[in-house]
Amino acid sequence: MDELKYVEYETADAVATITLARPEKANAQNERMLDELHYCFSAAEYDDEVTVIVLRGQGKHFSAGHDLGGSAPDPDAVSLAEPDGAWHLNKIYRWEARKYLGYSWHWRNIPKPTIGAIQGKAIAGALNLIWPLDLLVVADDVEFSDPVVLMAIGGVEYHGHTWELGARRAKDLLFTQRTLGAEEAVQIGLAREAVARDRLWDRTHELAVQIARNNPFGLAQAKRAVNQTLDVQGYYTALQSVFDVHSVGHGNAISVSGYPILMQLDEMKQNLKQS
Repeated sequence: MDELKYVEYETADAVATITLARPEKANAQNERMLDELHYCFSAAEYDDEVTVIVLRGQGKHFSAGHDLGGSAPDPDAVSLAEPDGAWHLNKIYRWEARKYLGYSWHWRNIPKPTIGAIQGKAIAGALNLIWPLDLLVVADDVEFSDPVVLMAIGGVEYHGHTWELGARRAKDLLFTQRTLGAEEAVQIGLAREAVARDRLWDRTHELAVQIARNNPFGLAQAKRAVNQTLDVQGYYTALQSVFDVHSVGHGNAISVSGYPILMQLDEMKQNLKQS
């Protein structure tokens, strides 16, 4: 990739740091950002000088999720409509299987520890970036949420919710659109620790450097042992199955409104502006 526009990448102390760099849009993910993220994760994966990978976001919020458009057109926005303006589920399914579920699944299985530094709001599609990570350090103002039931969809594409949160808490967040904060995240083991906002990046780097002192092959084997255990329990099969459930939501929206989602976004956008 010749130039990074929405993501920054740097290495130091055997740690690769990938930074979402679209703070004016609350790091909302358009197609180019996703491609840049995948490029950077792959660069870190195959760099023998890198032992640990950190993902973080500039600005007040880690990520507002997928970029669903706004007043100004975005030349890097996802466009899956046919030339006549019609939407077809097959095209949407193939694109999301590659760039949402596919990218996230690849990041989850990189044989190096990955750590997320998460602050502010982490909404819906932000979870596609967070669930694949091995460890999380959160700021004390963090708020996880997935309010896409408001759009008649059962959850985002990489649906690790039940594994990360437990069945009843996952249902609670989806049914009520409530947020999950720092204290609760640490209490349930979702986050390793919560720190003051101004300490988030430094503390995450400290942890990454500490882990990077270990034998790289040992780290890779430890990660594989845990991931493989989850997969034997049905993790990958569940992700694939629920991705199909997610896609049925798009099919329903197309049949009702001719658009892949039922656009009930005012409440979501207003909450983001007020925070």
